Amino acid sequence: MQPTDKQRAALEMICDTFLPGDGLTLPSASELGAVDTVLALLARNPREAETEQLAMLLDLWDGPVTGLLAGWGPRRYSKLSQQDREKALLRLGASRFGAVRAVFQALKQASLLAYNITPGPTGVNPLWKHLGYDAIPGPLANAPQPALAPQRITAPTSLTCDVVIVGSGAGGGTAAGVLAAAGLDVVVLERGEYYDDKDFGGGELAGQQLLYSPGPLASSEGQLALVAGSCLGGGTVVNWSTSLPTPESVRDEWAAIGAQQFAGAEFTESLDTVLRRLGVNERRSTPLVRDDILERGARALGWPVDPLPRNVTDACDAGIECGRCGSGCRLGAKQSVTKTWLADAAARGARLIVDANVRRISVRDSIAEAVTVRTSAGVEFEVRARAVVVAAGAIQTPALLRRSGLGNKNIGRYLRLHPAAAVFGLFDEEVRPWEGGLQTRICRQHADLDGNGYGVIYETGPLAPGSSTGFMSWQGSADHRRVMQDFARTNAVGIITRDRDSGAVKVDRGGEPTVDYRISDYDAAHLHTGIEGAARILEAAGATRIFSGHQAGVSYEPGVRGSLAEFSAAAKAAGYGPGRCTMGALHIMGSARMGGSAENSATDPDGATWDVKNIVVADASCFPTSSGVNPMVTIEAIAHMNATRLAARLD
Repeated sequence: MQPTDKQRAALEMICDTFLPGDGLTLPSASELGAVDTVLALLARNPREAETEQLAMLLDLWDGPVTGLLAGWGPRRYSKLSQQDREKALLRLGASRFGAVRAVFQALKQASLLAYNITPGPTGVNPLWKHLGYDAIPGPLANAPQPALAPQRITAPTSLTCDVVIVGSGAGGGTAAGVLAAAGLDVVVLERGEYYDDKDFGGGELAGQQLLYSPGPLASSEGQLALVAGSCLGGGTVVNWSTSLPTPESVRDEWAAIGAQQFAGAEFTESLDTVLRRLGVNERRSTPLVRDDILERGARALGWPVDPLPRNVTDACDAGIECGRCGSGCRLGAKQSVTKTWLADAAARGARLIVDANVRRISVRDSIAEAVTVRTSAGVEFEVRARAVVVAAGAIQTPALLRRSGLGNKNIGRYLRLHPAAAVFGLFDEEVRPWEGGLQTRICRQHADLDGNGYGVIYETGPLAPGSSTGFMSWQGSADHRRVMQDFARTNAVGIITRDRDSGAVKVDRGGEPTVDYRISDYDAAHLHTGIEGAARILEAAGATRIFSGHQAGVSYEPGVRGSLAEFSAAAKAAGYGPGRCTMGALHIMGSARMGGSAENSATDPDGATWDVKNIVVADASCFPTSSGVNPMVTIEAIAHMNATRLAARLD
């Protein structure tokens, strides 16, 4: 986005209202350069409609009509005092209209994220200095050279192969390893770029720009932020290394929808193969302060706590380095698919191509013949193949199938997002929540709240100053400044909801995906149980102040102000509608689900689309329902199983 002077001025006013600085050591957002960060991140968004909407909002922001409509009167925003500007923003956040609250949340998320990840003119954000946060360590001096050598297409051409794979993450990478091992000629197409150990260490800003998907960034109603990897290796490069197999009860549920092998030996063998190939173990699952708080709080309540298995080698420090791993592992300890399945595939002759955005699959007489690809420079090329494996993620996969003319009504339906929220606790002890093993403990006390396997699990994750703001509310600049100044003594217990009810992925006029998802009352009730449960854990662990991500500002101080019962009642009253409570979706699943009939699924028990049998889906889109646990191992096992079946058919 290249803003006009008027648009940039409006954006600066908004960011400086959220983050005006303290007049001493902390600069305002515009002084720090956070506005440039906002614009740089927005420039990556492929949806022109969203960019146009933002431009229109900024054009109108400082007009008197906007003041009348938004509730701060017939005055220009630029003429308001800082105090009145904050009140104006808070009025938007408390609006009775969900769309208005969504605007507030989008502006808040962009401003806070950008401020906390921007190095600033000196290269070190003053906030980082205050926290003792080593934000940009740079690459390790002894980091090895990248092991893979992907290709880049710079001129129109046509390639041929046996199987072309769209996407290189947990699904596509695994499928590539299986199919290449079967002796097939494989081409892997990745929209992002290739980064390896020596490229990591640039901090959150570099991670956001290089390793994560540029969009869509939120569900269409603004209720959930969407997070997905976008680089060679996909989400396996940036995820938190948690390696849980698919629960037996979930496998039975999936088999009942029609893909019966989920309950049988075939899927078990694929799960076991994946666990072995990733080197999953618990040796590097020793908790530091962040997970120790989760464990001691849960055990004080008599709740079960288990160690989390992880796909890391003994090179993992499970400490300072591990906390940075959401922006890539400098140690090379995380066994992403670039280190495993893609390395296997490349060793057997598979061609890996980066900067390759697949726009369409060419289908004739119900047979896929080729894919059309576009680079970031606008170069178009074609890859012809006997079969197409689609593993672009549960947002991009259904969008590609729709752009390619596939008509099954279930493509894009049954989307699950594992709605996640967090409750924060302030402690007397130093927590340094950005350090420690990515995730080393799990509490399943409320994993089955309805007798059918739907509920919530409790985990922690590294809280970097930028990413953590996605789960925080904003109650004014002074309050936010206090929260961040106490950040080193803050911990969060995350609540991951196994959603029973679903949303949908649709395609806009430009062919880009949009996500329609609103958490149902049923699932919101489970999430609320998790909010209360997380507060219980934090109180039992000794937190002195506990607060949720509700924009209404829900908090209490055990033994001093308020109580758990009052906190729970206030959270319920605040609600979970769009903009009411900050939530994210880190696990995106189910939009091209496998099943036994074209009436209730988008793909058959082989993972092949009902419309075109030589198009096989091999990613989280295949999930018949939500997995209920961190999905990486399940994705790889499905890809392994579907690719094995495809190899047998092509042999």
